[in-house]
Amino acid sequence: MKSIRSRLTVAFAASMIGTLLVYSVPLFVARRAATDREWAQLAAFEAQLALRTIRQTESAGEPVTVVYDPMVGPVISPSLGTLLESLPEFVLVYDSTGRNVYRSAGVRALPVSAMDELQQAGLRVPLGRAAALSVDGDERLLIALPHTTPGSPISRVVVAASSQRSQRATSDLVITMLVVAPLLLVASVALAYAIAGRALQPVGLLINEVRAITDGRSLHRRLPLPASDDEIARLTVTLNEMMERLERSFSALRRFTADASHELKTPLAVLRADVERAMGPSSADNERLIALEEALQETGRMAELVERLLTLARADEGRFDLHREPVDLVPLVREIFETAAILGEAAQLHVTMPQLEPATVMGDRTRLRQLLLNLATNAIKYTPRGGSVEISLTRSDGDAVLAVRDTGIGISAADLPHIFERFYRADRARSRSSERGGFGLGLAISKWIAEAHGGSISARSRLGRGSTFTVVLPAVPDGAETQQESEGREEPADAGHAAAS
Repeated sequence: MKSIRSRLTVAFAASMIGTLLVYSVPLFVARRAATDREWAQLAAFEAQLALRTIRQTESAGEPVTVVYDPMVGPVISPSLGTLLESLPEFVLVYDSTGRNVYRSAGVRALPVSAMDELQQAGLRVPLGRAAALSVDGDERLLIALPHTTPGSPISRVVVAASSQRSQRATSDLVITMLVVAPLLLVASVALAYAIAGRALQPVGLLINEVRAITDGRSLHRRLPLPASDDEIARLTVTLNEMMERLERSFSALRRFTADASHELKTPLAVLRADVERAMGPSSADNERLIALEEALQETGRMAELVERLLTLARADEGRFDLHREPVDLVPLVREIFETAAILGEAAQLHVTMPQLEPATVMGDRTRLRQLLLNLATNAIKYTPRGGSVEISLTRSDGDAVLAVRDTGIGISAADLPHIFERFYRADRARSRSSERGGFGLGLAISKWIAEAHGGSISARSRLGRGSTFTVVLPAVPDGAETQQESEGREEPADAGHAAAS
């Protein structure tokens, strides 16, 4: 039973059987109790009827008993006996001395031993009470009623009602349940199987659609949404969202692999050419040194690329712990400003720092320095000679705001949403031969560092009019630096891991 449809059908059949049992057992018990009550009521009714017949005879002034033989004793008068014979159950009438004066035809038809036993039991039954007795293989209920008419020779009337009628009603119920229950169970199971198949039909369609999509080449397709707003519809929406994420991940992975291969292919080719030139027998010593120097530069370039890729890979897996501690951003920004001023001096750029407000954040100083240095070097790299770069630190709504503005070449509106993606570089800066050539990983790493510190990074730019990169980090409230520092030193690894993840 591998299919859900089969398991549901079996579960429904088991629950149906249990339901029938839970329903049938109380029904049988209730029906049995009802038939027993009817049995007792029948016996009491027959006894009352026999007693009323005797009283009516006495009221009419007719004799009740007649003495035929001194050896036999008195017996019921023929006229009264004829009336009592019309009663269907066993009827016994006793006189005041305890002698049996009347036995109905059914009693007389019994074997002598059974008849004697019944007569003795009729005398032992307490007046107004009932007692069960098995008579000749038949369960009988004996009811004894007193005859209290003064001067009457009759003392008690006993009626033994048969249980066959009540047993027949109970057996009819059992037979009905045994016949109807299997038919009902089969019909219910068949209906449950059909309903389960109809309910699971959309699941089968989803399976076929997903099997056709998950071949890795059709992730752009989406599952059709059913009209109903049920679990299947919500599952379809969830699967579509998952496939959308998978499509983005596969696209990013393919782009990442292609870009990484492209980035490594050129330096490897240059490195191989330089090594071959250095190993050439006709190469002069100075040519060998130049070739080896170029090979060393390409090796450093590849090492830098691998290091950045490793940083992003560890960040993606949440295994890159940040050593969080209170970091005063003022000296850090000054250090980045001085570095940018030195780099900008060679490019004849005007580097300024118009605002520097005190701010402290909980973070990793090394990573924050890398973040700011990436933004500053990018601003200098893409700003033409004679331009300006501005670095500022301000406070806003409890956050530290770091901004790097430049008057460089800017970023087009089409490229702006993608600049934080890995290996993405605007078309005007993608040429490897350009002095602005890079890996396209700096901004991706900067975005990770900002988010790992609980902050964000954004960019505003217009083509040919410069760019502004803004980093917003949660600042430590004033007066809380000491407490944050002690907490950060106690659990640096856990806090860093939480920020990185």
